Amino acid sequence: MYGLFAGISAVTWRQFVMIAVGGLLIYLAIARDYEPVLLLPIGFGAILGNIPFSSAVGPSGPLTILYRAGIANELFPVLIFIGIGAMIDFEPLLENPAMILFGGAAQFGIFATAVLAAMLGFSLKEAAAIGIIGSADGPTTILVAARFAPRLLGPLSVAAYSYMSLVPVIQPPVIRLLTTRSERCIRMPHPGGAKTPKIVKILFPIAVTLLAGAIAPMSAALVGLLMFGNLLRESGVVERLSRSAQNELANVVTLFLGITIGASMEANTFLSPRTLLILAMGLGAFVFDTAGGILFAKFLNLFLRHKINPMIGAAGISAFPMSGRVVAKMALREDVTNHIIMPAMGANVAGQIGSVIAGALVLSLVK
Repeated sequence: MYGLFAGISAVTWRQFVMIAVGGLLIYLAIARDYEPVLLLPIGFGAILGNIPFSSAVGPSGPLTILYRAGIANELFPVLIFIGIGAMIDFEPLLENPAMILFGGAAQFGIFATAVLAAMLGFSLKEAAAIGIIGSADGPTTILVAARFAPRLLGPLSVAAYSYMSLVPVIQPPVIRLLTTRSERCIRMPHPGGAKTPKIVKILFPIAVTLLAGAIAPMSAALVGLLMFGNLLRESGVVERLSRSAQNELANVVTLFLGITIGASMEANTFLSPRTLLILAMGLGAFVFDTAGGILFAKFLNLFLRHKINPMIGAAGISAFPMSGRVVAKMALREDVTNHIIMPAMGANVAGQIGSVIAGALVLSLVK
């Protein structure tokens, strides 16, 4: 038992700084609207986890119990995929299946960052966990980090979600640097015709699950539950379950996930040069992702008669739907009559699939 005011006399400067970091995350969530659903609970969890002798953490602390029950065994990140799948409309991708290529090309940041991290002295598993920030997918980042580098879970999660919220800031300069105005004005034809048949929408999540599971069995949980959520949405017969997955399930798991991750941001682990290096490499991963998608589109244009707007490649990252909206808005700034929202969203939802499969491949290949 600790006496009154024991926390005041025992607080260290490192804990004080981490409490301030928690306050900063709360400020960004409320005042700047940066991923408030995650940054708000993460920030408050960081405060709870860094109060000296806090009963919220420790062997019998409720947040430690939540960590063991939902993150150490990877349950929370996987459950969130059901909610994400129920929120995603794959119709833009089904109308233009070629967009799936950009969902793969824009995962370049994962492998580029992993190689860079290994060169900088991180172990192979730590490098893989750092590289997965390039998936631009928070739950995938958390899942890989929990398995490969649990001590880095706090900084990796904060980096992933912070940079996802900063996609409208990070991507436009990279896009402008790698494209010309004439390229940004390229029009993307709409497929036209009838809407995607319902049977195709129903078979799509089943087919993706079987294909991904056959290629990389490790992806079965990730891809499978993402596609199960989408099947709930598209089946049309379980509207109540679909709404519950999108709202109650996603909200409750996100709440527990965020505050638990925040509590894991222990001062002695988080405040180190390695953490700053991880944050820098996380930013680099998003830049590499954006550049990889753009350069892939420019490469394809060397052989295509009908050119692709290279900005579509940047939308191939998993930050859905922010990246697709950023690209569509940039096209409209260049030409108010150039509407590329549908192909941009097609590439963006392809990036969601690509990031999950890339995460599963990392888990399968790194031993």
